[in-house]
Amino acid sequence: MDNTEALSPKQDEFVENKGSRHPKGLWVLFGTEMWERFNFYGMRALLTLFMVNSLLIKEADAAIIYGGFLALCYLTPLLGGFIADKYIGNRNAILIGGSLMAIGQFLLFISASTFSGSIDSAKMFMWLALFIIIFGNGFFKPNISSMVGSLYPKQEKSKLDSAFTIFYMGINIGAFLGQFICPYLGDVKDATTGVRDIFAFKWGFLAASIAMIVGTVTFFILKNKYVVTPEGRPIGGLPKHNTSADFEEGETQTAKFSGTALGITGGLFVILFFVFRYLLVGEFGFKAVEMGQLIKGIIYPFIYAAGISLAFLIMTSAENKVERQRIWVIYIVSFFIIFFWAAFEQAGSSLTFIADNQTDRNIFGWNMPPSMVQIFNGIFVVLLAVPFSLIWDKLRARGKEPVSPMKQAMGLALIALSYFIIAHNVKDLGNSGLLAIKWLMLLYFIQTCGELCLSPIGLSLVGKLAPKRFASLLYGVFFISNAAGYALAGSLGALIPATGDKFSKAQEIGVNLQDVLDKKVTLTADQVAAFEKAQLPLENPTFVGFEIHNLFEFFMVFVVLCGIAAVILALISPILKKMMHGVN
Repeated sequence: MDNTEALSPKQDEFVENKGSRHPKGLWVLFGTEMWERFNFYGMRALLTLFMVNSLLIKEADAAIIYGGFLALCYLTPLLGGFIADKYIGNRNAILIGGSLMAIGQFLLFISASTFSGSIDSAKMFMWLALFIIIFGNGFFKPNISSMVGSLYPKQEKSKLDSAFTIFYMGINIGAFLGQFICPYLGDVKDATTGVRDIFAFKWGFLAASIAMIVGTVTFFILKNKYVVTPEGRPIGGLPKHNTSADFEEGETQTAKFSGTALGITGGLFVILFFVFRYLLVGEFGFKAVEMGQLIKGIIYPFIYAAGISLAFLIMTSAENKVERQRIWVIYIVSFFIIFFWAAFEQAGSSLTFIADNQTDRNIFGWNMPPSMVQIFNGIFVVLLAVPFSLIWDKLRARGKEPVSPMKQAMGLALIALSYFIIAHNVKDLGNSGLLAIKWLMLLYFIQTCGELCLSPIGLSLVGKLAPKRFASLLYGVFFISNAAGYALAGSLGALIPATGDKFSKAQEIGVNLQDVLDKKVTLTADQVAAFEKAQLPLENPTFVGFEIHNLFEFFMVFVVLCGIAAVILALISPILKKMMHGVN
């Protein structure tokens, strides 16, 4: 508990006024999350371009590193959620996480300031920065989401869908600001020559660091006054200060895991790690040393194995059939949204590369920086979040609101539709045609509608179904589905076939790249070395045995994956509704 003021608030400091629909604490968390998302999405917009252009990392490797980084950002919430639930509380975890992320962004600023002197040391700073950001996000993310659910008394849990949608708008106001300001400062090209200023990335990273400092200080100042229950008790304080009022009636207040369950979980994790490692890189040992293979063979198997084994561990602590089935619903829905995030998170890798190399980004005479194209997602969320919240409220009032899993099936269907449209618009581009930016804008509009059907609803679902004693830990398990999706996004993003710029580079070397990819010519040793230096592919990528020849086939991979997932989830939604036992 933070101080005596939180114990005895003045009358005008109560969280929920009679004329207020949502508690004031929601707006404090809204603002804190807004600045954190500015920091994260602003950095995310620049990261792969910085790796490719300044640190000279291959696009395929940059996509895999990007996917691994995002995946770990959504794996560490398991650790942060556990530590908060067990020892330090949500408030302290948020302050620790915010501070770490600000430090990590500043280290990226140092990396982007020093690469011209030594690329190796700049890469070291980048790895250290990403490592710190990963753990900072792990402390921050599950705990702020858990606190949103705790703001509402038991009789008002029905407000959580609209509350999380409003909260999600805060996330995306931050994303919009970050994706505008950081690329504006950091992704700079000469207006005449079109040559990128590879030394400008540092200013975008510095802006992200400052934003995280602002968010952390905001939360520190306002948490005691507004982030409290309707009765005035602080939310997210030290776990030892929790009372029976913080839990459902009859619910155990401490999560207990037996020694046997912990042992089985450890063994299951080890077995699954090596199974996934073999599936992803074709070996049990650790012979491969190439960066992309290391990430695919260590980080990705770790994420997949951790998700399944920890899900098993939590299930061993379920106390009755109702609790067990509700937790199963969280797991089942989490599995399906892996495919959503695998498609959605192409924004920071393959879609950014396409925006950079094969898109006409001219808007009313202004050539938009390629890293800024992602901004349309944030713009559309800000515009659509409240209308979506009102739609769910009106449907609920009429008794026609879809059950949460059905909403998420709708989200998967929409993202499949977005890639279906873009696939047909790139079909006839060839090697030199440019995609009109309006099609990327339409893609982000449809994906945003899908995101609003899926992501805030998923956060709300965990808030409704998770037992209080390990709510943050279950948020961590939910976020691990994001992690698995991002890991898959990295693998799929690396499948992007050669875009127009690659054919131009090959022409400068004196080689027709299409002939190389079609295996019509054999390159000399000097030409292979030149291809390696120019980061050009020697063959088309393959996915589950199918060769991907062009962007149409690449985008259709996401249409098939998300379309199948949407249909299956829609079909089993009635079963999941029964397993939720009255929670909608």
